Amino acid sequence: MALRETESWRPPALRNPGLVRRMGDLQLASIWRDLRPLLALETGDVLDVGCGEQPYRALLTRANSYQGLDIAEADERFGYAREDTLLVNGYPWPVPDGSIDLALCTEVLEHVLEPTDLLNEVRRCLRPGGRLLMTVPFAARWHFVPFDYWRFTPSGITYLLRKSDFSNIRIYSRGNPLTVTAQKVLALIAPLGGMRFPLTPVAATAALVGHWSLRRDWGEDCLGYTVVATRSLAEATTG
Repeated sequence: MALRETESWRPPALRNPGLVRRMGDLQLASIWRDLRPLLALETGDVLDVGCGEQPYRALLTRANSYQGLDIAEADERFGYAREDTLLVNGYPWPVPDGSIDLALCTEVLEHVLEPTDLLNEVRRCLRPGGRLLMTVPFAARWHFVPFDYWRFTPSGITYLLRKSDFSNIRIYSRGNPLTVTAQKVLALIAPLGGMRFPLTPVAATAALVGHWSLRRDWGEDCLGYTVVATRSLAEATTG
């Protein structure tokens, strides 16, 4: 396994987070549910870190500006290539210090070998008082092999954010053991042909149960976590 560089089945790239895709992908559905009300209120300048195909950009209906950012190998490693994405290779990014109100970072940190380096760079780009809105998976398959390195608990996320001088850290679980079970059923069915006739009742039942279960969240076993943290205002006077 240490030498493995491919996966037996790769889910389709996230290009259209529409209703059909969200029905069969509980990870995506849970992220969409958390991000939609928060992004709809954002009126500042947004940096989408590890943006891929920018699936959540449409939720930013009031933002002053939007810039997607990803690594130079995004196409090679993950199959994402948008002409309006700022491609970077290492740090620092070509983003001015303290120029961003919101850094959006969805399902990215698990693909970063040194998470603290990325979080430090995000903090540099944020204005004092600016916010990081991040999601990370917890119960999720090893994906984009070999470029999937970590799974994070609330304790680990808190440690990393405090180490990078973030404050006002809030962490919310997405789903519960029933959601995880439903997602695992869908993940088993997908490589076998998805929603084709023999599997449709099972897949449909798992999707319906999973979406119903999202009404209740608790963190011991869940799909993942949604995180909000702030760059300290004190840096405006001490930094």
